[in-house]
Amino acid sequence: MENLTAGDIMVPLDLYPHIPYWFTVRQAIAEMETAEVETDGRRSIPRVVLVFDETYRLMGFVRRRDILRGLLPSYLLEDADEGIRSTYDIHVDPNLSDVFAAEEGDIAEQANRPVSEVMNPIVHTIQVTDTLLHAVREIVVNNVYMLPVLRDGKIVGVVRSIDVLHAVAKMVL
Repeated sequence: MENLTAGDIMVPLDLYPHIPYWFTVRQAIAEMETAEVETDGRRSIPRVVLVFDETYRLMGFVRRRDILRGLLPSYLLEDADEGIRSTYDIHVDPNLSDVFAAEEGDIAEQANRPVSEVMNPIVHTIQVTDTLLHAVREIVVNNVYMLPVLRDGKIVGVVRSIDVLHAVAKMVL
């Protein structure tokens, strides 16, 4: 595993879906719906879209479930008003969506929110020269399925868990 580096197995940034932070959830959905990543002749649909600022600095990422969460009205989220809910052991009834849908607007309206409201910050990265074993460790220890790859402090691509597993499979099978 020590011969391959993150740079050898990464998906280059220009081939990975990414958007600016001011795009809407709707635009993030459109990007995710049309995106495909091809590595080693294998196509896959990305789990995340990267989010950048106006200077092309990586700010975060948005996953499928973040997008779906962003489409829900706040009253349907279990963690909204967590202090009150935990004090009184209140749980959200998913049938409330039928009752309040007309008042709260629909999914189409929620899709106008900026993606920055639902994105996650980047916490873990690796360097382009890091070994495959290092990438395996970072994915496992940090429980992530995608790591931005940096060269000289700038993002140049991403290493996905599927790419790491594919590289490992070539070695052990």
